[in-house]
Amino acid sequence: ISLVLVDDGSTDNTRELLRSVAAASPTATVVELTRNVGKGEAVRRGLIVARTLGTAWVGYLDADLATSPDELIRLSLIAAGDSELDVVMAARVALLGRTIVRSPFRHYTGRVFATFASIVLGLPVYDTQCGAKLIRAGDELDQAISVPFRSRWAFDVELLGRLRKCGLSDDSIWEEPLQSWSDVAASRRTLAASVRGIVELELIRRDLARWPHEDSHRGRASTGSLVSPRP
Repeated sequence: ISLVLVDDGSTDNTRELLRSVAAASPTATVVELTRNVGKGEAVRRGLIVARTLGTAWVGYLDADLATSPDELIRLSLIAAGDSELDVVMAARVALLGRTIVRSPFRHYTGRVFATFASIVLGLPVYDTQCGAKLIRAGDELDQAISVPFRSRWAFDVELLGRLRKCGLSDDSIWEEPLQSWSDVAASRRTLAASVRGIVELELIRRDLARWPHEDSHRGRASTGSLVSPRP
């Protein structure tokens, strides 16, 4: 397993911490962004670097570890065990026998957002915003991440929509309820940010309606050309 650690223009000691992790692990790479570009672009830059490593699957996980590494490993086993799957994404579903610790505010605003996201995608997806996803490496992913996302936060919706536009079938997308997930106190979203995310969905819908557009054909990306080795 290769690890790509993205520092989104931090002003504290995050960069030094990531460098120390990479120094202790030969499979870890640090991507250092000179300024804060937002989560969506930071994830996209990380995925681009991950594609240069030649792995069969790439994915991302929030740095706050609300989704544990153990859960990501479980998702990777699901992905490796079914050759028909192209996307495996986590979902925070409060079921009996599971431990999903989430504030009421984040739960209910998340459900409102998920409803609109499902409408935009035309897909019965439960939780687009859970920060744990695995995607099969290939041309479809390369095309989907070839240009920056419109949204800093709702980029997961854009990514799913682009992947489908690039040829992935709905049957190849698997949503897996997590066994455990814990709301991290330091990770907060305001009501205004949640409303802004819902408004952005209309702009995302318009972008997806004309995808692939001229920029995606050119492969424009703020990091330069996309390297895409086949796994």
